[in-house]
Amino acid sequence: METSLSVVATVMVGVLIWWPLQNLILAVFAWRSPQRPRSVRRTPDPVPFWIVIPALNEERVIANTVRNALATGTRYTPVRVVVVDDASDDATPHILAGIRDPRLHVLRRELPMARQGKGEGLNTAYRYILDIAGREGTIEQTVVGIVDGDGRCSEGMLDEIAELMAEKSVGAVQCRVRIHNRHKTLALLQDLEFGAIADSAQSLRDLVGSVGLGGNGQFTRLSVLARFHPGPWSACLVEDLELGLRLHLDGIRVRYTKSAWVTQQGLTDVKRLLRQRTRWAQGNLQCFRHLRRLTTSRFVSGVGLTDFLIYLLSPWLTVPMSLLLVGLVAASAVALATGSTLGGLVATVDTLPTSAAMLVGLAMAPSLLWGLVYWARLRDENILRCLFAGLLYPWFLALGIIATWRALFRLMSGRNGWSKTERLAEDGRPAPPMPVPMPASAPLPLPRPAAPPVTIDPSVTQPIPAAVLAAAERTRPVPHPLSETEPTQRLERV
Repeated sequence: METSLSVVATVMVGVLIWWPLQNLILAVFAWRSPQRPRSVRRTPDPVPFWIVIPALNEERVIANTVRNALATGTRYTPVRVVVVDDASDDATPHILAGIRDPRLHVLRRELPMARQGKGEGLNTAYRYILDIAGREGTIEQTVVGIVDGDGRCSEGMLDEIAELMAEKSVGAVQCRVRIHNRHKTLALLQDLEFGAIADSAQSLRDLVGSVGLGGNGQFTRLSVLARFHPGPWSACLVEDLELGLRLHLDGIRVRYTKSAWVTQQGLTDVKRLLRQRTRWAQGNLQCFRHLRRLTTSRFVSGVGLTDFLIYLLSPWLTVPMSLLLVGLVAASAVALATGSTLGGLVATVDTLPTSAAMLVGLAMAPSLLWGLVYWARLRDENILRCLFAGLLYPWFLALGIIATWRALFRLMSGRNGWSKTERLAEDGRPAPPMPVPMPASAPLPLPRPAAPPVTIDPSVTQPIPAAVLAAAERTRPVPHPLSETEPTQRLERV
């Protein structure tokens, strides 16, 4: 019995030491900028981009997102946008019909084939783009990016990606992700997670060759996606992460850039956040099936494999480790009440307060460290607010533990449904539905000249300084070189 307790105590001490040590090492990479290719020159030839926007009931955000995506194009990075309307039954189709731009393509998926998960919608867009690029003879040059319905691209983003992809070994690039409604505390915690912690992790992965793809701000060569024809994206609940794993297994290099970014809405409601994180956790559990191939792959380095092992095994270890933590707290309470050390598992009553303070300090120190890193590296929030976010971050992680438990139960019960994250109005407040619902079975009207004009909500730029985020704006007059004969808006049902 004493031996078992001793093993448990040793494991807990190891975890408590590993947690701050891991975060300290990771924080160093917040100051690392991924290296640009030095021996490769950009050709003067344009790099054609397609930005795919999956849309399901995005009436609150879609106008600004489409306008912003269209505004990213330049002479050397001409852009076209394809919106996959996944049988939206709100005002999304009407809003898209009111955006008059020859570079906008709208694909309408109808029930019952629609709403089968984000991956199926992305595969529809991929096949559509592949068909057009095949006719134009641009499959090898074309790059496909994914921007969520609430995404906003930074100015010059496509130039940055084209520069990284000038190196032929690079098949995909993941951009940095930020939260643009971070004036809310819960959204601030998500920006701390994405803008500082995930950014540092991705900077490390860029060095060791294990960069992960996210659902927002991922860009992949069309020729690379074609290797996985007809469906590069799977039905996995984190289809983005799984695509990244498949690229690594196929020997395709994935890069990360922090100087080009996409911002998105943060969730300001705990219930919706928990639903989102449950889906992510379940998807991570599903990706465990790739572990065996990763361990035997000749394309994955030893350090890269270690990183893959950490983030593929972590969701599975969360459950037993959380049980150990709860058990330790319960044992400490028993020791405090009875005066017993439970065979040396916990400290004596005299030293218990000091031991508890040390444990809390070890747990809180990394979070405060990230608060300082967040402030020092980004400088768009005041230091007190950043430290406040650091203090709250352990509670934010507790939500992740709960989400992992829920995900495990869903996985064991065979429930794999895809739950979409609900959007907020652009000012961060929930908005009532627009009074023009469209039944999913109703035919979609073609764009009409009399369609109401689409206006841009200026509040979208308020939470972010103008120098940091390229605001959603009217389309720049940079036509795509191959779009002269295209209609004002291409609409197809698939």
